[in-house]
Amino acid sequence: MSNQSEIKKKISDETIIDVKKMVAGYDGNVILKDVTFSVKKGEVFVILGGSGCGKTTLLKNLIGLYEPLSGEVLIKNKNLWSLSGDDRGKLLRSFGVMYQSGALFGSMTIAENVGLPLEEFTDLDPAAIKLISRMKLKLVGLDEYAEYLPSSISGGMQKRAAIARALALDADLIFLDEPSAGLDPVTAAGLDNLILTLSESLGITFVVVTHELASIMKISDRIIMLDKSVKSIIAEGEPGQLKDHPPNDIVRHFFNREEDKE
Repeated sequence: MSNQSEIKKKISDETIIDVKKMVAGYDGNVILKDVTFSVKKGEVFVILGGSGCGKTTLLKNLIGLYEPLSGEVLIKNKNLWSLSGDDRGKLLRSFGVMYQSGALFGSMTIAENVGLPLEEFTDLDPAAIKLISRMKLKLVGLDEYAEYLPSSISGGMQKRAAIARALALDADLIFLDEPSAGLDPVTAAGLDNLILTLSESLGITFVVVTHELASIMKISDRIIMLDKSVKSIIAEGEPGQLKDHPPNDIVRHFFNREEDKE
């Protein structure tokens, strides 16, 4: 039995993200329009598409960095932009984000980076923060590197550390921005395995932005594909189904690594 099939057993009918007719963009410039989809609790959900299709824009709207121009984004049945104060902060702290570069603070050790959310948002004493940081690092296979600076570990390790930091506050929803970018195939495969293991063992919901075909086929339960020509979703479903039965030429070109002649 594959890891993916084991994970799918834990996917519930509960919707953890619900996007309804969202329009997104900057300074009145529409990047995405009429975007509607949902993410179920326990899924590894992948957002994919070619360069410039709006993947990063969508992610920024999902995590609250930008407010949609119109439409609605519900996280755990709550609209982030209708909340304020403690309620908004509580919702923001209920999910974690790993940015493409890892975004670790270079002057802090790996353990200090992981412990930073605990220092900022809890009343735990330093000893407890240190212990929890070590536990999170052990989850991602980096407990032996706790006292290293980010510059002293590899790019793949930095991304693992960033995942550990995203897990610091026990988030059950994690957003990953291009986790395999810049990694060699072996390291990328190890990161894919980590995502599958965390999803299976902890029931974490992952929303992953990527264009790496190997990772998409390995980790995703369901995907949406964006395209810049229509500024919206052009396909949704299980990756194997879309690969074998592409609904349009753009999807077929992507999954078969074919050049678009047009």
